[in-house]
Amino acid sequence: MQDVAIQPALSAIPASNRVQRLALTMWRHRWLYLLLIPPMLYYLIFRYIPIYNAQIAFKDFFALKGVEGSPWVGLQHFETFFKSFYFNELIINTIVFSAAKLVLGLPIAIILALAIHESRFLFFRSIVQTVTYLPHFLSWVIMLGLLLALLSPSSGMINEVIKAMGGQPISFLTSPAWFRQVVVLSDIWKETGWSTILYLAALLSVNPELYEAAEVDGASRWRRIWHISLPSIIPVVVLVTLLRLGNILDGGFSQIWVLYSVPVYSVGDIIDTWVYRSGVLDFQFSLATAVGLFKGVIGLILIVVANHIAKRVAQQSLF
Repeated sequence: MQDVAIQPALSAIPASNRVQRLALTMWRHRWLYLLLIPPMLYYLIFRYIPIYNAQIAFKDFFALKGVEGSPWVGLQHFETFFKSFYFNELIINTIVFSAAKLVLGLPIAIILALAIHESRFLFFRSIVQTVTYLPHFLSWVIMLGLLLALLSPSSGMINEVIKAMGGQPISFLTSPAWFRQVVVLSDIWKETGWSTILYLAALLSVNPELYEAAEVDGASRWRRIWHISLPSIIPVVVLVTLLRLGNILDGGFSQIWVLYSVPVYSVGDIIDTWVYRSGVLDFQFSLATAVGLFKGVIGLILIVVANHIAKRVAQQSLF
């Protein structure tokens, strides 16, 4: 009854007043705004409020003294990280993993989405789509078990084939020469199907009349894909690429931590795994925070630059 009484009052507000007009609009869409409350609270509580504690990156943090009581040390923790013996190695490994996953995973996901969209067999499309995105829901612990079943030097399926062909078994997960390939390909295997959903949704939103008109004009299937399908998903491709560039220094902590071991530290250790060992396990919380802040700043710079380039080149952007 209260809602019924308020709505006519808001309707009588003069449209010339911007604030009142905004209030009227918000009232009309009040249920949509209510749906926004849970995610907004999540980001406020777990993302924005903790930013206050990021100041420990510039302090020698002691838990007993708290954030306010810990002494300031300036940029000491940043210098510790930059002067670390492993700094160059960590940066290279992190960028190599992130760039390889992006450069190889993006076109594979697009091709898979186009193949599923162009398939005329609905049952086959459903099976392929389900099988490809199912690994996304598996944890990396389970994926490790699958990889061991495939790559184990003693009984792995792939090594059994190698031995049957007269070759020597390869220790894929402990060999510096093979570890990066295993990480990149296993990530593509796990995440490509999930990424495909984004592009497939964009393809399904294309007006079917465009395809029908092109077919009437004599355009082949490849022409329809090139001139209709691909241009239709460019905005989504740009959006996904921009978001991935912002996380270029996230090499995939969960995956690397589960898969790697001491023999492959030189090619597998990334910023996050080093921070976990040096910052968290050794209780150097200030160092871990400093590195996290460094990653955030670099990610912000990359996403702003990439957004500017995308806006000028592809006329697509986040903001």
